[in-house]
Amino acid sequence: MLLLTFLGGLALLLLGADLLVRGASRLALALGLTPIVVGLTVVSIGTSAPELAISVGGALAGTPDLALGNIVGSNIANVLLILGLVALVTPLVVHRQLVWLDVPLMIGASLLVFAMALDGRIARWEGGVLVAAAIAYILFLVGMARRHPEQVPEDPQLGEVDADTEARPGTLRQLLLMAAGLALLVAGARLLVQAATAIAGALGLSDLVIGLTVVAIGTSLPEIATSLLSSLRGQRDLAVGNIVGSNIFNLLLVLGGTALVAGDGIPVAPTALRFDLPVMTAVAVACLPIFFVGHCIRRWEGALFVGYYVAYTAYLLMAASSHASLDDFRLVMQAVVMPLTLVTLSVVTWRHVRSRAALPPNTPDGSP
Repeated sequence: MLLLTFLGGLALLLLGADLLVRGASRLALALGLTPIVVGLTVVSIGTSAPELAISVGGALAGTPDLALGNIVGSNIANVLLILGLVALVTPLVVHRQLVWLDVPLMIGASLLVFAMALDGRIARWEGGVLVAAAIAYILFLVGMARRHPEQVPEDPQLGEVDADTEARPGTLRQLLLMAAGLALLVAGARLLVQAATAIAGALGLSDLVIGLTVVAIGTSLPEIATSLLSSLRGQRDLAVGNIVGSNIFNLLLVLGGTALVAGDGIPVAPTALRFDLPVMTAVAVACLPIFFVGHCIRRWEGALFVGYYVAYTAYLLMAASSHASLDDFRLVMQAVVMPLTLVTLSVVTWRHVRSRAALPPNTPDGSP
């Protein structure tokens, strides 16, 4: 029965993602918005709907560890697992806007949430601040897109839209298509999470670990499906923008909204404060040099992301079971793997900066 539930949820997710990508890519042209803005707003909010449903439900049901773990775990999985897997399938082009605006905002939101959690609780008023920041971010993106309509690309797959005759019905049609896709995504995610949570609970895992792993991956499945299909359809701005935007909205809208509806805010477990929140923040910071170098996520960088996610999940499971090798595993990660990765990224970034500095003035670098 659990297997059938899992497979049914997966089928709904894939169908919903296909409808969402089709609708969003055409909506960009119909509304005069760039695909990157649609990915950062409409698609990101839509694919964050499962996180919102699970986190609010967890807070109201008295399992705040599950709610917080779902959000933190989803942000870690979005970057390390999803971007890594999609980049392994096809290298991803990163829009300039992500480097100078959206990734720094993701880092800032991560640091803000980390600072709010230092006292062991994210209060309701702090949730209100996060929600207000989410609204301001949406208004800023839409306003910026409206001020620069020349950035909307010509897409031969979408065709020309006549403003007087076709834009309005076309817009409504794509909105209905996206709404159907979002509904299927949420329904599929709920079925998958129910099946996976039942299995994890039978194994004796804590609410925090379940939220950080099983539920986080389950609620991130819409992002996986949407980003992969977007990339395969050539909408690479939509693929990367969806992940970055989803992480921003998970912190500002989902966590903020959950803190608002929870009676006493969201308590933060000491384990999450010591380990998971710093990891989430570090993952956000790591995006900046990788996105900056060549404005592209290469296959080897995708493999690095996936490897780190496997190591992170292994650490959580070893810690939950008090495995005898936990201390050795932690030592290897802290003393060998992480320093080597830091050195590698620093050298690659330094070489890229030097190569760009050596270019003649006004020489295009080929990045979007």
